[in-house]
Amino acid sequence: MAMFLIPIGLCLFVYFVLIRPFQYWTKRGVIQFSVWRLWLENLKMFLQFNSLSDSFKVLYDAFPGVRYSGMYQITKPVLVIKDPELIKQITVKDFDHFIDHSQFNNEESDPLWEKNLFSLKGERWKDMRATLSPSFTSSKMKAMFGIMAECAENFVNHFKNDNLETATFEFKDIFTRFTNDVIASVSFGVNCDSIKDRDNEFYLMGKLATNLSGFWRSISIFIMMTSPKLAKFLGLRIFSEKVSAFFRNVVIGNMEAREKSGIVRPDMINLLMEARKGKLKHERSGEVIDSGFAEERQKLQLTDDDVTAQALIFFFGGFESVATLMCFAAYELAVDPFVQERLQKEVDNVLRKGNGTLTYEALMRMEYLDMVVSETLRKWPASVGFDRLCVKPYTIQPEMKNEKPVNLEKGDIVMMIMYGMHLDEKYFPNPDRFDPERFNKENRKNITPYTYMPFGIGPRSCIGNRFALLETKILIFNILKHFDIVVVDKSVVPIKLARKQMSLNAEKGFWFGLKPRKVVS
Repeated sequence: MAMFLIPIGLCLFVYFVLIRPFQYWTKRGVIQFSVWRLWLENLKMFLQFNSLSDSFKVLYDAFPGVRYSGMYQITKPVLVIKDPELIKQITVKDFDHFIDHSQFNNEESDPLWEKNLFSLKGERWKDMRATLSPSFTSSKMKAMFGIMAECAENFVNHFKNDNLETATFEFKDIFTRFTNDVIASVSFGVNCDSIKDRDNEFYLMGKLATNLSGFWRSISIFIMMTSPKLAKFLGLRIFSEKVSAFFRNVVIGNMEAREKSGIVRPDMINLLMEARKGKLKHERSGEVIDSGFAEERQKLQLTDDDVTAQALIFFFGGFESVATLMCFAAYELAVDPFVQERLQKEVDNVLRKGNGTLTYEALMRMEYLDMVVSETLRKWPASVGFDRLCVKPYTIQPEMKNEKPVNLEKGDIVMMIMYGMHLDEKYFPNPDRFDPERFNKENRKNITPYTYMPFGIGPRSCIGNRFALLETKILIFNILKHFDIVVVDKSVVPIKLARKQMSLNAEKGFWFGLKPRKVVS
């Protein structure tokens, strides 16, 4: 009898565990890889044979000409949206059906993660977004400009010397130290010098909070993404108890000291304190991110954990991803001296007109700098993709031959793969070429809407995009004011993407040189 039961049991296991979960989209008339190909791609990603970005690009490129295709996060079905008009429909026009991100963890085990703006859902997210939106207007960025500029000048001063020899650095290391110091100052009111004091507690906690690399860490992230209940059972968290306790103490202690001494500082803690008191006023900007519900929702009561969670996610997003943007910008400038020289001429021209001083207004008028940063974000987006969770039934109507209505149920996930779309020849000819001219005044008009999404799109786009761009531009300006960024012996050109990290990164680091400029006008 056992001779028959064992093969029957094995067949049932193969079908119900290894095959059936990967037929979700096929049964709904959505094109996808074969079950065996899906397992192969999952295995490559799981064992880190490929980088996450390369794995996602394979899924994006697999079926040219279709508006959407099916994929799976382990066994969780995900619909990849590739058509710009459909992206617009889902993320903007029918946003009320896709207001949330997919669940990542739970509040009981990881409260500072679940209470942050990225993780909040439904009405709670709307309230928090409306409460925080006034903190990220142009006027608030202008108020923070002085603090950022001071951090950038201090950073550059560490590398200035009297000779003209090239000094080699691992740029991810020095740039994360810069972003740490900026966010510590601008967000938490804490002054750091992480180049000089390499093991300061704020920097070490930042590294710990943003560490998503390594095999077991990646496994933990996948479990949290695909099975929150199992993650809770295993006690998996994004932020460890040590990290959570540190940032709680920093934020709460900072607020108490300011209340007691009447300290007012143009930083994120002050803005969150103002939001807590209901004193922040919404500023009309004409942008989608501040529209709709922002005007009428300004009475959210923020607890200490709410304030700490927003400050911490701001740190989480700005510490690693902004430093990575700076690294890829430095890489492109180093390997293309023509682009770097043209940008330096723009820097020199701004300094001449400003009598050696950079102002917020002058930085915002720098067209070529904006083109360079925009093209960097196209080729190397801060996030490989972004998802939306279907919160109420939704049907994608057929528009092309062989399409059928796709009925999405509550809990289904859709994903936009920016790394694939930004490198799609259909939208960006010769996509592997770094060409800032794509974003000059004339050419940017020709970019198909909803194909360039470095910070996401629609009401749930990244609220801190102005901050990230401002911080990046200030640092690039100050570096090019004094230095040429050059390729050195340790540089890896062309760059090779890291396989063991969730986000875009260099396999062997970003090694480049800073060569002092002979003449700085």
